[in-house]
Amino acid sequence: MFAAIRSALAEGSLIPYLGSGVLGLVGADCPVPATPETLVAQLTSKVSVPHKIRNNLTGTAQFIENFKHRKSVVALMQGAFTVEMEPTALHQWLAAQSNIPLIVHAWYDDLPQRALASRSDWGMVQGVSQAEHFGQWTHHFRRDGTRTADLHGVANDSPVTTSDESATWPTLLYQPFGSVAPAANFLVSDSDFVEVLTEIDIQTPIPEAVKSIRGGRHFLYLGCRFATQLERGFAHQITKRSSDRHWAVLPETPTRNELRFLEQHGIERIDMPLADFVAVLTEAKQAVAA
Repeated sequence: MFAAIRSALAEGSLIPYLGSGVLGLVGADCPVPATPETLVAQLTSKVSVPHKIRNNLTGTAQFIENFKHRKSVVALMQGAFTVEMEPTALHQWLAAQSNIPLIVHAWYDDLPQRALASRSDWGMVQGVSQAEHFGQWTHHFRRDGTRTADLHGVANDSPVTTSDESATWPTLLYQPFGSVAPAANFLVSDSDFVEVLTEIDIQTPIPEAVKSIRGGRHFLYLGCRFATQLERGFAHQITKRSSDRHWAVLPETPTRNELRFLEQHGIERIDMPLADFVAVLTEAKQAVAA
């Protein structure tokens, strides 16, 4: 298994897929929400919501959007994730690998951007809410946070360049749920995800650059669970038409649905703590370099 991962890294055919669980590497005192459960708890500590949805992140966000305003959702999300903190060793190590063409980051923090900040050869594409950017699925950003046109030149609500810079970035950071930086784009409410899931089967919300890069490549899931339909749906659609072999670090006991998902998608489970896996992964890459 590690030989195959090591080979994929050396060939530039490995795509890391980071979930919220990566923040577990920070420790128990992580200053930003590290799970959907801790995020919804933070939101409900600021706004009173019905008891039956207090543990449901997307439902809570939808309630706040309906009865407060979309701006309230954005402000609460910014408050939760606008925190000065250092990237983890994993973020820093991934940023140092020039032969990783795509990093998928399925959470709202900006630690990957912070880790990549010292490089000049990358950019990012983020999912955006239809409630704020109707008719647009993603926005592309340069490393300095300024917007640039996507492959279709779509940029209706802010000044951007007309050239397609994203096709020339050696490393693309894809954040399907948005991110606190650089523009506080968040897919978090029920309606946000309904809009995307309505179109995702035909791949409309998936950036063209991501579709191009993923072909024939292997995904490595780190800090991810596949326990909910939303988690499985996004993982499936983002990895569609890639290779038939992937890996997932999953030390928790998988649910029946997770086991079925792993089997269906050729994902080999790595049953070890993420911190231990990261230590082995970085050593493996260093051995290749030597």
